[in-house]
Amino acid sequence: MPKISPFLWFDTQAEEAANFYTSIFKNSKILEVVRYGEAGPEGRVMTVAFTLDGQEFTALNGGPLFKFTEAISFVVNCETQEEVDTYWGKLLEGGEESRCGWLKDRFGLSWQIIPKALSEMLGDPNPNKAKRVMDAMLQMKKIDLATLKRAYNQP
Repeated sequence: MPKISPFLWFDTQAEEAANFYTSIFKNSKILEVVRYGEAGPEGRVMTVAFTLDGQEFTALNGGPLFKFTEAISFVVNCETQEEVDTYWGKLLEGGEESRCGWLKDRFGLSWQIIPKALSEMLGDPNPNKAKRVMDAMLQMKKIDLATLKRAYNQP
């Protein structure tokens, strides 16, 4: 078990969220479901331990006290536009688009669906290339790798 792993606070949807996320990412599964005993609503799910592509997570049904914000997000590094499209489409179901590859899923959790090539282009030593890519990205909701590459390769 890694020393550090994300712990996600849900109102009552921890198990639903864990099932949703594990259905999207390969190498993912539910590890354990713990139910409340006498100390809580007896029999209701308290926590769900699960992995997403090998990364361990815990989801808690902690009640309505805390909500997710964009201050925390999960980055999904994608090799291809097909991967971007797949993760974007699945995570967006019931959620909402934001800008620059960000979205909120139906549980309010923020995700960044980013092609790995974006970081490489933004980090190019040629400031003009990097600026053109940044300007193109700022116009996008879902990242379009072909559009970024065209901006990057302009003379």
